[in-house]
Amino acid sequence: MTAAAASPRRWLFVATILVGSFLLFQIQPMVARMVLPRLGGAPMVWNSAMLVYQALLLGGYAYAHWLGRFAVRRQAMIHVALLLAAALWLPIGIASIAPAAPGQEALWVPLLLVASIGPVFFAVAAQAPLMQRWFAADPRAGDPYYLYAASNLGSFAGLISYPALVEPNLPLAAQSWGWTAGYALLVALVAAAGAARWRGAAAAPAGTAGADEPRPPLRRQLHWLLIAAVPSGLMLSTTTHLTTDIVAMPLLWVLPLGLYLLSFVIAFSTAERLVQIFIFVAPAVLLATGGLALLSTGGGSMIVAIASLGMLFVVATALHGYLYHLRPAPRHLTLFYLVMSAGGVLGGLFAALIAPIVFDWVYEHPLLVLAAALLLPLPALFPWNEWLKLSPRVGRLIAALLVLVAVYAALRMTDAWTGRLEGAAGLWALGILIIGLLVTGWRWAYVATLGVLMIGVGGWDTIEESFTGNRVRSYFGVYTVTDDRYRNERRLAHGTTLHGLQRTDAEQQRRPTTYYGFQSGVGMTLDRADSLAGPDAAIGIVGLGTGTLACYRKPGQRWTFFEIDPVMVDIARDSAKFTFLAECAPDAPVVLGDARLRIAELPPARFDILVIDAFSSDAIPLHLVTSEAIGVYARALKPDGILLVHISNRFFDLQPVLAAEASARGWAAAIRMDPATGGGRASLTSSNWVALTATPRRLDQLTGGTRPREEAFDDGAWVPLAGRDGFSRWTDDYASTLPILLWKNVIGGRAE
Repeated sequence: MTAAAASPRRWLFVATILVGSFLLFQIQPMVARMVLPRLGGAPMVWNSAMLVYQALLLGGYAYAHWLGRFAVRRQAMIHVALLLAAALWLPIGIASIAPAAPGQEALWVPLLLVASIGPVFFAVAAQAPLMQRWFAADPRAGDPYYLYAASNLGSFAGLISYPALVEPNLPLAAQSWGWTAGYALLVALVAAAGAARWRGAAAAPAGTAGADEPRPPLRRQLHWLLIAAVPSGLMLSTTTHLTTDIVAMPLLWVLPLGLYLLSFVIAFSTAERLVQIFIFVAPAVLLATGGLALLSTGGGSMIVAIASLGMLFVVATALHGYLYHLRPAPRHLTLFYLVMSAGGVLGGLFAALIAPIVFDWVYEHPLLVLAAALLLPLPALFPWNEWLKLSPRVGRLIAALLVLVAVYAALRMTDAWTGRLEGAAGLWALGILIIGLLVTGWRWAYVATLGVLMIGVGGWDTIEESFTGNRVRSYFGVYTVTDDRYRNERRLAHGTTLHGLQRTDAEQQRRPTTYYGFQSGVGMTLDRADSLAGPDAAIGIVGLGTGTLACYRKPGQRWTFFEIDPVMVDIARDSAKFTFLAECAPDAPVVLGDARLRIAELPPARFDILVIDAFSSDAIPLHLVTSEAIGVYARALKPDGILLVHISNRFFDLQPVLAAEASARGWAAAIRMDPATGGGRASLTSSNWVALTATPRRLDQLTGGTRPREEAFDDGAWVPLAGRDGFSRWTDDYASTLPILLWKNVIGGRAE
């Protein structure tokens, strides 16, 4: 036998794990893009998809655990056979199954995903624990757990490369074939890894470290489960908390997930000293940043956002490092990963599915921060009780007194935040923070101090708001209705984004506000609907909001609203909150569901004017602006109909998207950019509206002829839509948001 054949071949197992994990984190966003046009953007679709992914991952880990009872030779034959059988589902595509019956969507969506990618995802999901088990079959190989670091490094590479490299450069068909090529490489690597351990036994050979270690007790497995669940849930809750109450930014979900994966890379590597540093600083970081977890008025602060991401990374690394410390012998490796996977599912279920139903705000975030405090290793940062040579009883008593001081400070802070002790809040918060650092040697005191700090730093107001009935939560976000008595305004906030506003003084109640003023593109169009399309104009509005546009309706006109969120419909129809809909269009139908799918079900040539106003919190429902989507709208419009698209956005410039589409269709297009500045317009917001028509004559009737772009901000000015040379037309098969990202706003974190 040659020296090469006799070596443990670490490179082969590292390469196999890297490729498999990379493929897993490529297939998830790719399939999400594929199903978007067919299923729409309803939240139950993505919640169902998440459950399918996690269930398949857990199933793959369970299969790897079951397979471990056999000799490596038999494991390799079974697993390679499974990979070859799963290849029948390649290239990746969406299965053709009968549409869901009414009320059966919750079962149909998982069925569609399982039928489309289930066997492939299941087979690839098993390779990480399985390869580590095979690697450990050679007594010279050493500790196999560091290979999990390689697994998460591959996952991180897959996560980052998809939006950065794959999506902007390849259509979905090419992505699918590229993934198929990667799968073929994975099968070859798995077969080679099996051949390298062909004579390996099912368990660790006698005499190796931990070969005789008994199965870990149930209590230890439960500990693994909880330690794995908290970072998983915290990763999701941090994403929700940032996008809801700190700053709504594009692609923000990538950062928490990427940091979560990197925490595994560090924790399961051989850098023990680095992990110990994370464990040492984690209590202080959790106290300093976790104290903001109940704050619901982040005000678009990038500092708070960065601090929250830093806390997630430090805490996840510390907890995963602790999990690595508690790892069993290699013979129980697959059990360890099975329990870890179950913990990840548990954390995800709580943060993504249970919390939005149970809570009216992102309360899962502070709860998970407190759970992290309960599980973190807690070194005594300042062991003053030992320095002073105090007895344990006296030390506990002093710690309890310090917690009481923290409670008093938090009570004073609640006054400070309401203005009665203006300027003192920061000092009280600093005092509580110092107390928290002093009591890290007593977990109960540390957790209590952290909770007290949360209450003091905005938490009291957040909790109090839950009892007013002015805040409601759906799968789309948190909506809060507030009154500004000084300005006579009632506002609807969607996280940090203004989502609607109505004047409360009687003579101004019907006056359009925010993006919909009389000088806005939509205001000018709807105000002239009778002269453009006749007194019986048919008008469709995608995106209900507070119903502000309803008061442009005139007698005889036929209006239809499309809204995806039932909670938003309830808010708009509640005349105790907003009266636009009740006073101006009480009989107008509101069609629930994803607008693209619902409009596609309507008869052709239905509308004279169709308004697309579905962008909220600066997120782009990408499937609503592809070529196929515009085709759906074109079918629903009459031959001389007007398509009006709202593209106001802090982070994306959608002009090239619509300009490329208009050019491809031979349509006329113009944009109205209203800065909404000047006296008497305090309730208005700057807005950008694009008008598209199949005939230039109709656009001229609306705009009176476009003017040079330097006059874009003059009242009443429509200007030509700005295209971009070489910009690729968006389709369901190809679209990327990176080319239209306004990087200066992303980096600057500008908020409304």
